[in-house]
Amino acid sequence: MEKMSQVIEERINKAKKLKELGVNLYPAGCHTDITVSEAIKNFGHMDAEALERKPQTVSLGGRMVALRNFGKASFIHIQDRTGRIQAYIRKDKVSEAKFETFKLMDIGDFIGIKGTFFRTRTGELTLLAEDLILVTKALRPLPEKWHGLTDVETRYRQRYVDLIVNRQVKDVFVKRSHIIQTVRDFFSRKDFLEVETPMMQPIPGGATAKPFKTYHNALGMNLYLRVAPELYLKRLVVGGMERVFEINRNFRNEGISIKHNPEFTMLEFYMAYATYEDLMALNEELFTEVLQRDCGGSIIKYQGETIDFTPPWSRITFFDALADMGGVTEAVLHDKISAADFAMECQLNPTERDSHGQILAKIFDHLVEPKLIKPTFIMGYPTEVSPLSRRNDEDPNITDRFELFIGGREIANGFTELNDPVDQRERFERQVALREAGDEEALFMDEDYLRALEYGMPPTAGEGIGIDRVVMLLTDSPSIRDVILFPQMRSE
Repeated sequence: MEKMSQVIEERINKAKKLKELGVNLYPAGCHTDITVSEAIKNFGHMDAEALERKPQTVSLGGRMVALRNFGKASFIHIQDRTGRIQAYIRKDKVSEAKFETFKLMDIGDFIGIKGTFFRTRTGELTLLAEDLILVTKALRPLPEKWHGLTDVETRYRQRYVDLIVNRQVKDVFVKRSHIIQTVRDFFSRKDFLEVETPMMQPIPGGATAKPFKTYHNALGMNLYLRVAPELYLKRLVVGGMERVFEINRNFRNEGISIKHNPEFTMLEFYMAYATYEDLMALNEELFTEVLQRDCGGSIIKYQGETIDFTPPWSRITFFDALADMGGVTEAVLHDKISAADFAMECQLNPTERDSHGQILAKIFDHLVEPKLIKPTFIMGYPTEVSPLSRRNDEDPNITDRFELFIGGREIANGFTELNDPVDQRERFERQVALREAGDEEALFMDEDYLRALEYGMPPTAGEGIGIDRVVMLLTDSPSIRDVILFPQMRSE
């Protein structure tokens, strides 16, 4: 800390000297007519003779990220949003005043340079400065060995520094943006309408999760940050918007892990006159397009595992997966007491209020989920853990629902929607009972949503896909914090 304070003090003193020289430390703008990538494209193919024969003056701006000082000349590297390039500052090529200004500049400063390109003795494309300007004075230094900021917590807290010094981090977020754009293009082409639904809701719904609570002074009422947009999107289907999607921010007041952040991004979409089976086929089509467009093929590497997304993907029922992959006995599958005893043996700590289905879901998460590496649809979840899903016609104890698992974690949850308002009311009532018994994640009663269903919702299928987890997969990122620009952190 003492060393850092000394460095900052030195930079502040340089800033004072620059002001004394009449230099504006923070000018309003800087004219540039070319980016680094454009410079490399336009001049990178030219040899030394061609560059000398046809000199072209350009103006380029960026952050100085490297400096080699030789007294009356210096080589620097400047970095803009598109890349890095070398520049050469010589005392006899710029004015004396400008060279004095340059000597008071530091790594991390933003600089504007005007000049022509040449090749060094080693053949590196380099911008020879004819004029230069300080664009922004940086009072804090970049990390020592600037390309090596490795402390994970510092990287997450100071993402702005992480982006400067770790190029691969920026590449992850550029890829994230491209993936989301591909998703938008896909659904727009499929005649889905992108919509926006409330982030502050009087009744949180659409997922079993503990919400964040706030208070609106003007309205004099409690509001909740949404845990999911589902019930509002289905209201739109009732209103005749038969295909809708939203790329939304959700908030859940629960634990933080490599898979969970309190604020996260979901894609949710709803499709009238469709079933969960239609959605499984749509998933295969969507991921195929994303993989081809943004990853260059159907096979990726994730944390040492090779994952092939080529359709068709595996489809296994919830109960078969528990038996075949989890080694769960028939007694556990069909008897709550046996299931609770087995869950205790697995140290899953079931509560008295947990239903048989909830206990089985905990066992599934513990024993089966980590084994689901290749894309796999798990189908037929118990009705007890699917309060918004349509019952299966042949077996009312399960629902027409699937979850998609890839890389050992849940990526998506989809189902044929429950559009029977009587059945939905009964499901809500059971959720209310669970909440009154102490389950903070159980759903609230939502009378307005029931009223909407009473107007009639056509047969509909809907799904939520975790955008953050998809980006983790496709960028080989081990933690959700690696794909969220500003993840939630404890106070420093």
